[in-house]
Amino acid sequence: MKEITRINHIGIRVTNLDASRAFYELLGFDFIVGPIGPEPVAVMEHPSGININFILNADQDTSVNMLMDVPEKHAGYTHMALEVSHIESIKSQLIEKGITITGGPIVLPDGAEFVFVRDPDGNVIEFHQPGQ
Repeated sequence: MKEITRINHIGIRVTNLDASRAFYELLGFDFIVGPIGPEPVAVMEHPSGININFILNADQDTSVNMLMDVPEKHAGYTHMALEVSHIESIKSQLIEKGITITGGPIVLPDGAEFVFVRDPDGNVIEFHQPGQ
């Protein structure tokens, strides 16, 4: 479908809006609105235009991310990757803000480098600097 122009938003089911909001604000996202609608949903947006919808109806037990933390490989989205222009700066900022790097750094033969973190609900976020 040639009419698709970009990703409009990413939906993430969360247990606690305040904790999720605080975490994503550390990553530079701004709170827009919420909770709204029947789900309910809250919306945050990054100055780059990346929009996240928090779906506020998750069960309280998020000790296991079924897509990432169990031996069985379930179908579904496993993470979001945010492209960055300077991975060393990102790593420094994550450490400075007290956000644990849970994976990486991984460097590919083409020079691409990435690290992973987890949000308060265990959702995986990749910071990805493309190779040359």
